[in-house]
Amino acid sequence: MFKDFKQFIIRGNVVDMAVGVIIGAAFGKIVSSLVNDIIMPPIGKLLGGVDFTNLYVNLSGGIYPSLAEAQKAGAVTVNYGVFLNTVISFLIVGGALFLMISQIDKIKKRFEAPAAAAAPVTKECPLCLSTIPLKAVKCAHCASSLS
Repeated sequence: MFKDFKQFIIRGNVVDMAVGVIIGAAFGKIVSSLVNDIIMPPIGKLLGGVDFTNLYVNLSGGIYPSLAEAQKAGAVTVNYGVFLNTVISFLIVGGALFLMISQIDKIKKRFEAPAAAAAPVTKECPLCLSTIPLKAVKCAHCASSLS
C-alpha cells in the first residue's frame, strides 16, 4: 500500500498539480492585496470615501460603526463589501488565467507542425474498380494493363 502511494506521489502530474496549487495560493494573496490595497481605495474615494470592507447590512437590529465591531458584538451581518472585493479578486485572477492560457495556446500553435496528408498508397483499377497498389502496372483482379 505504501509503495502504491509513493508511486502516486512521485508521478509527474501530481507534482505539477501540487506546484500549481502552491503558486496559485501565493498568486491569490497577491491579487487580494492588489484589490484591497490598490484598486478599491481609489474607487471608494471616487464614491465619497466609502471603505468597501465596511459595507454591510446588520440583521440584528443594533447600530455599529464598523463591520469589525458588529462582528465582535456577535451581530448577524451580510458583508456585501467583502463579497464585492472577493468578486473583483476573482475577476482579476480569471482574467490573468485567460491571458496566460491564450498565450500558451498561441505558442503551442506556433510549434505544432501541421499534420501532413498521408500520400495515397493505392489506386482504383479503371476497368474492374478494384483497389490495387499505386505502383502496379497490371490489375491483379482483371489482368488489365494500366498505363
